[in-house]
Amino acid sequence: MNTLIKLIKKILKYAAMAFQSYPATIICALAFAAVTCIRIQLDWSFQEPYNFLFNCLHWSFALGAIFSLMAITAAQSRFNTKKVFLIANLLGFLVVIITFLALYLFGARNPDLTGSAYPVLANIAAVRVSMAIAVSFLLFIVLTAHPKDLTDFSQAFFVTHRAFFAALVIGIVIMAGASGVAGAFQGLIYNQMSEKVYMYIGTIAGFMTFTIFIGYFPDFRKGITDLRRTTIQKQPRFVEILLTNIIVPIFLALTVVLLIWAFKTILTGVGASFIQLSSIAATYAIGGIWLYVLVTHHEFTLAKFYRRVYPIAALVILAFEAWALFSQLEKTGLKVAEYSFSLVWILAVTAAILLLTFKFKAYIKIITIICILAVFSVLPLVGYHALPVTAQVNRLESLLISQDMLQGENLMPAKTEPELTVRVAITDAVSFLANAQDAKLPEWFDKRLGESEVFKSKFGFEQTWEKTEPTPGNGEYLGTSLTLPPEAINISDYRWAVSLQQEYTKGQDYVTIDGDNGVYHIYWIINPDSTIPVLKVTMDDHIILEKDMRDYIDQITAKYPPGQSQPYQATLGDMSLHLETPEISIMLVFSTIDINLDTRADKINYWLNLIALYLKENKINS
Repeated sequence: MNTLIKLIKKILKYAAMAFQSYPATIICALAFAAVTCIRIQLDWSFQEPYNFLFNCLHWSFALGAIFSLMAITAAQSRFNTKKVFLIANLLGFLVVIITFLALYLFGARNPDLTGSAYPVLANIAAVRVSMAIAVSFLLFIVLTAHPKDLTDFSQAFFVTHRAFFAALVIGIVIMAGASGVAGAFQGLIYNQMSEKVYMYIGTIAGFMTFTIFIGYFPDFRKGITDLRRTTIQKQPRFVEILLTNIIVPIFLALTVVLLIWAFKTILTGVGASFIQLSSIAATYAIGGIWLYVLVTHHEFTLAKFYRRVYPIAALVILAFEAWALFSQLEKTGLKVAEYSFSLVWILAVTAAILLLTFKFKAYIKIITIICILAVFSVLPLVGYHALPVTAQVNRLESLLISQDMLQGENLMPAKTEPELTVRVAITDAVSFLANAQDAKLPEWFDKRLGESEVFKSKFGFEQTWEKTEPTPGNGEYLGTSLTLPPEAINISDYRWAVSLQQEYTKGQDYVTIDGDNGVYHIYWIINPDSTIPVLKVTMDDHIILEKDMRDYIDQITAKYPPGQSQPYQATLGDMSLHLETPEISIMLVFSTIDINLDTRADKINYWLNLIALYLKENKINS
């Protein structure tokens, strides 16, 4: 009981400190929680008309909370006057108002592109606000590294981690305890309690966690020395051991692996998928900088060795990563993945050079570069949403002009089928542009070009994807996923529509049709070992059709090979199968088809979701 009382007192203390030090931040966070509670209370049918408004409010209050945190810290640590403190809080509220108006007036997606009856917040608008939040928070950490005689950036960086994990642990305890009490109340007293209660608990716990996080920081006011700062910015012994004896060796091992890959690349080429390679390299680059900052003051031999080795190894590895990037750009042109990795590459290279040159004094410069790249990535014309689209439009235009398929603003079908590499490149560029949100596309480009039938009618050949050869034993999962497009199906030639996906009555595993020529039993059998379905039809207890779907699956995988990163656009012809015997004619229509290949286990799983079977009797000559 005493422990619980101490925990409650600690929580209330942190919350009071947070509100006293950062009133605008806490008010914005409270408003964010209030909007969340309103959304929880409203069912979707009532919430949908206001969903855009709620999203605008959520993003505005989120930015207001973090911007206020940064602005108030700047005011208190550099000036510490009531007037400047008031201005900083008012600036936070002003940012909320400006952000909300900008999102509400200019942040909606084109309704014609969303298919929604109500406005929808554009992804780029949300990403721009998220980047503003990230920049504000990084500036907050920089501002807490003051004054220089009491702290530095690495210590302030660690205090942020410490505050986060301390708040997280307390938040988890609050959430678990409150949910346990609610669960007991529901189970023992009121079984009809709404599940929304747990959502409210999660919202309140999240708000309290945030206030604890803010309240955990020391007093940053100018002219006031908070003795607690010295204590919390010193890394505990277990953290030093964790970083030096566990995380540093992991990163050194990863460095060795990447260096081996770099030298292997000289002999055999890149050899790995760009997505896999870029994710590993990004993790190494960003994680390596993060670790370098945290072990700044470590005097352990392994930590010193890491600080000497990392910048040099990073430059060597990044030189080969540039080779992989250029190879990818030559192959597919600039897309979002290549764009994102380019920014990470620029950050990692400049950070490595700065660490070699300035060592511990490089941190603020690195943060400045991160902020510049973050802002650059969401700017008009050159942002992640615009520059890759421009690059792919230019790539596609060059390909079409080379095949005499684009004349001015008129798209012409190919007179002769282009080479395989050209067909693959055109398909790849069209798929990217068709799925790009709110992109400024040329007048001749129809967003429906991503659909197989439209693509074929406009270009004169079918979509062609690059075949991916799986490497056995590498644990890679490949798959093909198709969905029935929304269109009408002509079933005038058929008499019965049969559903074979519903649960059968007890003791019966077939559907019965009483026809003119006899009684039909229709079975849809799925073998648990092969997962390939089998269709069996009997007439008066004699088998007239027994057909597995292997040939149909082979036909699908030949046209849509597993492993393609972009989603396939199937046609009704792809998603249907016609079968005929002297007695009956059948058309199978599938809503979804999923084929998953596990190269490690050398196993393929099939799932063919049969939406309907259409059947008619044929005339039998007597």
